[in-house]
Amino acid sequence: MLRDGMAGRAALAAVVAALSAPAAAQAAGKPVVTTGAAANVAQQSVNLTGTVAPNGARTTYYFQYGATVVYGSTTPATAVNRKLRVSVPVSGLAPATTYHYRLVAQNAHGLTTGKDHAVKTRPQPLGVTLAATPNPVPWGAATTLAGTLSGTGNANRAVVLQANPFPYTQGFANAANAQLTNAHGDFSFPLTSVALNSQYRVLMTDRPAVVSPIVTLGVAVHVSTHVRRQRLRRGMRVRFSGTLRPARDGAQFAIQKLSKGTWRTVAGGITHHGGAGFSRYAKRVRIRHSGTFRVFMGISDGNYVSNVGRTVELHIPRHRS
Repeated sequence: MLRDGMAGRAALAAVVAALSAPAAAQAAGKPVVTTGAAANVAQQSVNLTGTVAPNGARTTYYFQYGATVVYGSTTPATAVNRKLRVSVPVSGLAPATTYHYRLVAQNAHGLTTGKDHAVKTRPQPLGVTLAATPNPVPWGAATTLAGTLSGTGNANRAVVLQANPFPYTQGFANAANAQLTNAHGDFSFPLTSVALNSQYRVLMTDRPAVVSPIVTLGVAVHVSTHVRRQRLRRGMRVRFSGTLRPARDGAQFAIQKLSKGTWRTVAGGITHHGGAGFSRYAKRVRIRHSGTFRVFMGISDGNYVSNVGRTVELHIPRHRS
């Protein structure tokens, strides 16, 4: 009888405790989640939204996302203790790409996943770069104009090279046949020679029209240098001579010596007619000390770029007594 009475009182106490417990504790269970629509959709970012109800227990939530329903990426887990509308920014996405995502929440009673949703990021506008290598290019030498068409749909697109030679008043005209960009949007136009300073640009031939920034390609004149330096002695006058191509009669030249890292002019003159396609220059310079010399050819008419000839080492032997 005593045991039966004690068991009855214990059972009654358990019932009273259960009835007096908070309603939230009685109803605690797995969280409830709803995956929402994506917001602020951009080329490489998006905000993932949804609703989380903890359902009476401390809950953490996160989004799963990826290019397929396998997802593969997750946002950082965040704790929540009441029903909330949530929004999580995601960046580093690829433009014009469909991504799947869903909201996931978990507490001590279990894990709940929301329905799969999909969002497509916005396309990246097309843009094109262009550069010349080398620039300036030596007169009569080859150079390459290359660049990249970036943005959504940049592969296998037709681009054409256009030129506008100095004095840049005739306008741009096609300078080569159209080429197709490769899978990465890259392209190149090799030029075997360039007649004079010119502006270049690349134009996409189909819609939407895309034009590159203008690249000004300089053509550096060619300077040959000859020096008579047999039996050099202090104070001797040394003859510098050579040619300038293409011909620029009346161009100013300077004989320069390297001094403490700086080229200093020691003599100069102007070029004269030499023959078909070239001009000549010559100048005698008194040499008092050994050193490194060169000829600088200044071009100021805009057709070409100034240039220098090869460097010349002149050594004056020490006087022997």
